[in-house]
This record gives sequence, structure tokens and C-alpha cells, in this order.
Amino acid sequence: MSGRRDFIKKSGLITGASMVLGTNKILADARESFAGKGTLKLRFKPYTLNLKHAFNLASSSRTTTPVVLTELEYNGITGYGEASMPPYLGESHETVLKFLSKVDLSKFDDPFEMENILNYVDGIEEGNKAAKASVDIALHDLVGKIMKQPWYRIWGYDPSKTPVTSFTIGIDTPEVVRQKVKEADPYKILKVKLGRDTDKQMIETIREITDKPLCVDVNQGWKDKQQALDMAHWLHEKGIVFIEQPMPKEQIDDNAWLTERSPLPTMGDESVQRLEDVLKAYKVYTGINIKLMKCTGMREAHEMLTLARALGMKVMIGCMTETSCAISAAAQLAPMTDWADLDGALLISNDIYRGATVVNGKVTLNSKPGIGVEKI
Repeated sequence: MSGRRDFIKKSGLITGASMVLGTNKILADARESFAGKGTLKLRFKPYTLNLKHAFNLASSSRTTTPVVLTELEYNGITGYGEASMPPYLGESHETVLKFLSKVDLSKFDDPFEMENILNYVDGIEEGNKAAKASVDIALHDLVGKIMKQPWYRIWGYDPSKTPVTSFTIGIDTPEVVRQKVKEADPYKILKVKLGRDTDKQMIETIREITDKPLCVDVNQGWKDKQQALDMAHWLHEKGIVFIEQPMPKEQIDDNAWLTERSPLPTMGDESVQRLEDVLKAYKVYTGINIKLMKCTGMREAHEMLTLARALGMKVMIGCMTETSCAISAAAQLAPMTDWADLDGALLISNDIYRGATVVNGKVTLNSKPGIGVEKI
């Protein structure tokens, strides 16, 4: 078994590397036909997202989310980016603004030097993943606009193969839960937050109203592996599709034990932040949830997706509470995923961008270049 696992790991890394090299060749070819040099100008400002409903998780509740909006300009073309900082990520307006003030792109006169630029940004300081993602997204948007192509096309993905997106139902009273479920009528699958002592009540309340497929996100709320397995069997009977981050990420053996026995797939979320975590999640979870704010942006998300696929793992593309800017960036990867949880912009009342949309519950990409967004 260990030999087979080592072979799979090596094969996955080789396959992932070849896919990334393929993208780099496309960029190199485009760069050859791109004439002119200029200056990369980074701008950024804080913004606060207002949620339509309080967002209640296993261990927290909030009605707003701080974000920082970025713009990267080059020869009159502007790329848009975003950093979203829910409390558990440990970033804030203050930390993101402080980090971005250290980013000096004056040494780069060619936006097609994406690897060099993003390696430089990643190396400024440890952590600051959402801040780094805001530069990464803006750079991808800029380069896509220069190439006059959306990123799903640059990566060679079929936009018709995007999955439906789940709509999130936070932990709340039965009355509010019923209201949220009714508001989510256009969506084909609902994502239910669990992890407190009201888990069964949450599911039973929703099942009073709808028999739609459900997935559940426990946010590390379960602590005992046998209790988690009992819940997995109960949830399976209730028509649940998969369980996201059932137990704390530190309980590696317990999560692996559950995955081996669970009738439902398990997805690693908090336990899977960056590329190096994909191999660590292999055999511990059935699949992974990729979020741009955890992994520093589109470049690494693409690498994680490629590696996870090579390892035979399920993949979900997820989000934080975000504007349509970051959602549209993540949506570029959606055609290659099993599931999508890209409802972040649908949960806020003050979006300032227009981009990827949800049509009849399905993530729908447009043909605009870059990440496909425009300011409202």
C-alpha cells in the first residue's frame, strides 16, 4: 500500500507540474506577441460587506465582513482584485492594508511575469493569504484583459461544465431557517451549517420544507469520531450529499477513520489551505474545498485543483463572503470541479461588481476577458 501511495503522489505531482507548465507556455506565447513596457500600479482601499442575514457558524456569528478591494493598472488597463477576511482567517483591514503597502511592483515592467511577480508577493511575509490573493486576482484579471480572453478559456476549460452552486443556510432558529430556505428556492442544492447541539433540528426543519439535496459544513464542530460516524449515517438517510470538515483539522487520524467508514464523502476545508496541504489531505478526506482566500489566489488554486484531480480526489470550489469580483475569479475554475459553493456575493446587500452569475442554480460564466467582472 505504501508503495502504491508513493507512486500516486509522484504521479500527481508530475501531472500537476505538466498542467502548470502548459499554462505557462500559453502565457509565454501571448507575451511574445505583446509589445510595449509599462508600470504596474497597485491601488487598494478598505470596504465592508453587509450581510442580508446574520451568518452563524459552529463557533461564531457576524453581520458584516471586512474586505479590501484592489486595482492593478498597466498601460491604461485595470485588473480588479479582492481580499475577504472572515474572522477565523486572522486577517483584518489593518493587516491587509499594512501588507499591501509593502508590495512594490515597480521592479516589474511586464505583467506576463506572473510567476516572478506572485513569488515576490508571496515571499514578502508569511501568512497574509487573503492580502496576497487580492494581488493575484487583480493580476490575473489584468493579464486576461490584455490577452482579451477569460481565464477559463486560457486554462482550456469548457464553461458549459460548471456545476450548480449550493446556497448556504447558517445556524439559526427554526423560524429563520424556514425563511432562508424559502428565499433559496432557485437553488438546486443547499449547504447547511452544523456543529452545535441543534444539528438534527436544523436538518429536520429544512426537510419540513424541501427534499432538495443538502450538503453540510460542520466547521470542525464535531469532536468525537463515533458521534461523527453516527451523524454521518443519520445524515445519509436524510439525503445529504457530503460532509465538510466534520472534526477539528488537528484530529487527522479521527478524520481519516471517519472517511474510511462514512457512507458520505468528507471534504477538507479548514485543514486544506495551500498546495502542500493537498497531499496531506489524501486518504484523510475524500476531497478538498479550495478557496482563493486560503491559498493566495488563482495561481495556487489552479495548482491545487490539478494535483487533487491527479490523486483522484473530489474537488469543491468555495468562497468566503465576497463581492462578485472574487466570486468570478473562483468561478473560472468551476468547470473542473465536482461541486461549487460560490454564493458569497448572493449573501450581501452592497455588491459593487457584476460578473459570473447563478442561473437556475448553475454557476454561469460570461465571455468577458480576465475574471469577467465590471464595476456596477
